[in-house]
Amino acid sequence: MTQETAQDRLIEELGALAADAPDGLLDRIAARWITAPSPLGEVAAAFTDHGVAYVRPARGFAEDFRKRVGRPLLPAARPPAGLVPALRDGRSSRVGLDLRGLSDFQRDVLLAVRTIPRGEVRPYGWIAARIGRPKAVRAVGTALGGNPVPLLVPCHRVIRFDGGAGEYMFGGAAKERVLLAEGVDLERLRELARERVFYLASDTTGVVCFPTCHNARRITAAHRHGFRSVARAEAAGYRPCRTCRPVAAQAAAG
Repeated sequence: MTQETAQDRLIEELGALAADAPDGLLDRIAARWITAPSPLGEVAAAFTDHGVAYVRPARGFAEDFRKRVGRPLLPAARPPAGLVPALRDGRSSRVGLDLRGLSDFQRDVLLAVRTIPRGEVRPYGWIAARIGRPKAVRAVGTALGGNPVPLLVPCHRVIRFDGGAGEYMFGGAAKERVLLAEGVDLERLRELARERVFYLASDTTGVVCFPTCHNARRITAAHRHGFRSVARAEAAGYRPCRTCRPVAAQAAAG
């Protein structure tokens, strides 16, 4: 039986109920979907009563969703609250997500990624350390490669430790385009990496940060000092930033 046939039978059987179906029953069985603009062009999003479950390019979306999720998919009259602006500007913390079906590890990775602010990036090792699995850097990359809700879980904000953009389901060029639109200076990150500078410290605050941390961006040139590791910064008298928490990434980077 095809997915389309199963969907038609589901709707027919619901319509044949002797009593009215409880409110929301169909939404607990099927997913609904809409299209919306995004920095990557038009995308489609499927959502359930638990939240947004899947985001991909609009073309071929329904077939892709059914192959991956195996759940009936119906058009939505309107999107969930906040979804359209979140897809457009990357500020998605208030949009509910349906991450059922993922492993605990995958879910932990995605929720950690969701804490990265717009305009900032973190290395893969920071995610691994953040979820208490500092040696699982490659597994983090694999989990991000299967992210069902890109843009809402901003896996484009996770980059290589050397400043390279790294892999992305929409392609490396798309990843760089989104980061640039969010204000990330990728070329500056690469320049610092070539100089073996991965952290920036301020001699006025005594704090060391990732270069894209909003605290680091406020450091003036006269008071800015670069370090290869958090350990070297600490040896020079600086403490790790409590906002971007670079000590975690250093532990994972080795």
